[in-house]
Amino acid sequence: MKHHIFSSLSLLLLILQFFTLTQAQTATAPAPSGPTNITKILEKAGQFTTLIRLMKVTQVGDQINTQLNNSNQGMTVFAPTDNAFSNLKSGTINSLSAQQQVQLVQFHVLPNFISMTQFQTVSNPLRTQAGDASPGDFPLNVTTSGNQVNVSTGVDDATVANTIYTDGQLAVYQVDKVLQPLSIFAAPAPAMAPAPASLKSKRKSPAALSPSSGNDDSPVDDSGAESIAMHAMAVLVIGVSLFVFWL
Repeated sequence: MKHHIFSSLSLLLLILQFFTLTQAQTATAPAPSGPTNITKILEKAGQFTTLIRLMKVTQVGDQINTQLNNSNQGMTVFAPTDNAFSNLKSGTINSLSAQQQVQLVQFHVLPNFISMTQFQTVSNPLRTQAGDASPGDFPLNVTTSGNQVNVSTGVDDATVANTIYTDGQLAVYQVDKVLQPLSIFAAPAPAMAPAPASLKSKRKSPAALSPSSGNDDSPVDDSGAESIAMHAMAVLVIGVSLFVFWL
């Protein structure tokens, strides 16, 4: 009887020990991590509804997720807040074509991972997803002052406010302005203005510039008229003298 009880207790202890080990292993197992999703990162951060909408409409968000989950190159995203978009002129985004909206969102994405400290050593201009780094083809320039990072587009200057997300492959930075590329937002060169009508009316015609014009205020040379008068007087005197002689 005692042997039977002892065997039962031993079996119960073994079962409890196995159960405890199983629970411990389950608790320490790492939870599987899902694929990186830029829109979910922005949604969690808040105040990026306009950027999220543009990423969905242009499908740039899907492109970012695909590249991040299928390559090790990494990416950097500058994220303007809703307040930054509201500071744009009314109707600015809606006035852009579908292609320009894609380029605008891609202009906020760098095709490689750059940490905050790496901004101090990068070479300008930076290449964006919107295009090459050639002049006029969507380049960005970055300057640093201490821990502050400034981004210049040639149209406006933005400041990196803080880091929203970073994992060594993706870096998302909040910026206080929408980055406006030159190729979309550059002001057109002013057209040459026509000559004022008042200037045209003051231009003199060739006839008006002729010496015979009554508008010429220069003195008239009358020496020829005096010579003719003196010659006529001499002829008259000679004629009178001959007439008296014949009388």
